[in-house]
Amino acid sequence: MIEIRWHGRGGQGAKTGALFLAEAAIEEGKYSQGFPEYGPERMGAPMKGFTRIDDKPIKVHCEVANPQVVIVLDTTLLEVVDVCEGLKKDGILLVNTPQDPSRIRQKLNISGRKVYTVDANGISIKEIGKAIPNTPMIGAFIRATGLLRPETIYEDIRRKFGKKFDQRITEGNIRAIKRAYEEVKGE
Repeated sequence: MIEIRWHGRGGQGAKTGALFLAEAAIEEGKYSQGFPEYGPERMGAPMKGFTRIDDKPIKVHCEVANPQVVIVLDTTLLEVVDVCEGLKKDGILLVNTPQDPSRIRQKLNISGRKVYTVDANGISIKEIGKAIPNTPMIGAFIRATGLLRPETIYEDIRRKFGKKFDQRITEGNIRAIKRAYEEVKGE
């Protein structure tokens, strides 16, 4: 089972990203869960989301304490939350930042884990029109892990977003995912 913990601030899409990733895994025939940490969330407050993906039924129903992957939507959280808490020694840390992975590794003083960075805010501003980093981070996640096919995400976006948003927003999200997939850097 692959366990993913999302760190973001209320309104950045950590909950939506966790759910969307879980639904995409289900589309590929996997078992999955996606849920937020429930509490007094408010716009801008630190919050967490969780995703589990497995090839067999998932019987655990609690927050993710020892993730294989941590996704950080907001770099200001690096200074107020221990985002690496419980991250497995061979795990992946994926951070929304234009900085190189080596700078994040140095800043957090971590070793033995893979660190990936992508400027998800910059990508989403250019492709969607505002800083909503969750969809580009899904593209970076797919590239870093190889767990899902990008085409599954594109189809899901068209199906789900097409009902709520105009085609410009839908296609902007797909372009954002593609760009993050191509632009993510890792070490």
